[in-house]
Amino acid sequence: MLRAFFWVGFGFAASLAVQPCATRAQTRVEFERWRHQLVDEILVPAGIKDPRVVQAMKDTPRHEFVPLPERPKSYYDMGLPIGSGQTISSPLIVSQMTQALQPQPTDKVLEIGTGSGYQAAVLSPLVKEVYSIEIVPELGARAKRDLTRLGYKNVFTRVGDGYLGWPDKAPFNKIIVTCSPEKPPQALIDQLAEGGQMAIPVGERYAQTLYLFTKKSGQLEKEALLPTLFVPMTGKAEAAREQKPDPANPRVINGSFEEEPNYKTEGGQPGWYYERLVSRRGDDHAPDGKHVAEFTNTVPNLDSHLLQGFAIDGRTVHQLDVSGWIKTDNVVSGNQDRDQKPYIAITLYNDERRQIERLDIGPFIGTAAWHEEHKTFSIPPNAREAIIRIGLFGATGTACFDKIEIKKTK
Repeated sequence: MLRAFFWVGFGFAASLAVQPCATRAQTRVEFERWRHQLVDEILVPAGIKDPRVVQAMKDTPRHEFVPLPERPKSYYDMGLPIGSGQTISSPLIVSQMTQALQPQPTDKVLEIGTGSGYQAAVLSPLVKEVYSIEIVPELGARAKRDLTRLGYKNVFTRVGDGYLGWPDKAPFNKIIVTCSPEKPPQALIDQLAEGGQMAIPVGERYAQTLYLFTKKSGQLEKEALLPTLFVPMTGKAEAAREQKPDPANPRVINGSFEEEPNYKTEGGQPGWYYERLVSRRGDDHAPDGKHVAEFTNTVPNLDSHLLQGFAIDGRTVHQLDVSGWIKTDNVVSGNQDRDQKPYIAITLYNDERRQIERLDIGPFIGTAAWHEEHKTFSIPPNAREAIIRIGLFGATGTACFDKIEIKKTK
């Protein structure tokens, strides 16, 4: 079993490059400024309101849990590789899961998937004790060193199969699972205290829902929070999945936005995740069905997008046909870089979840009636996973998308 969140967006576009001549003190000050900017401009507008969680996110030095080559991106709202094919969770998902559990100073918390140690560090000032398990020995050892070095004395780590829990430390008031099983493991249900809560993403490998489970009379009651995408497990549990992706025949789920959202959080387009400044609305002239995704933004450079992950095997899929219908109204570039415009974009990743290529249709600027955009791309043989993105991506105005499709052509 492996954890780690796989959520790589266009990024939080702060100026993060640290000057080589910067002093150690200057670097700490800059990291703190970027961290506060991330919280104030990304996390709080996205719904992180609990003042204790907000403060924990401002105080936790994420860069200390990021490998040196990735450190300049520490305060982008995105997942970053940490080795062994895994990633550090994005700040937004860490804060969302933490807030969902309503952590209390008396709580004993079990975290499944130590990874970098970042999630445990965020929880540390909010609860009494954090017990965290990691299956990858090198990641577990590194996280333990970092957490000890940084003085998180109430965090305890071990290397092992997290889905077996930590029986001699049970029961736990809260359990947070940062990897995606098909259903909650029974051992974790058994180790959750009566009245306790578990935040866990469950579902298919590339289409999950983040649930909040509450244990009542020995049974779990569930509440769907939002659609999401986490790195799946490896090993026996992953191999035993009943529903598996088909990397030889990639497709878009709910590409015409006809499925009804059913989540506690506002919005939540089924199949899509990382929803920012988008609404599902009726349209009598929709190219397919009766609904479309509408992105509206009035502030230049503010994120507005939807993302969806899928499996793709470049050894089998040599060409991919990508298409979609777009309508724009007074769309103006965010004027920061090429990403500050509406696109249909696909980012390809290798088996280590490192970006290898980006495929774009667009940009779509100005005002235009509904029209179809279409392009065929060559797929490199080392592609194993991908994320498709649609939205304004920092541009202002309104852009509507419908009938987003991908199809293997060769």
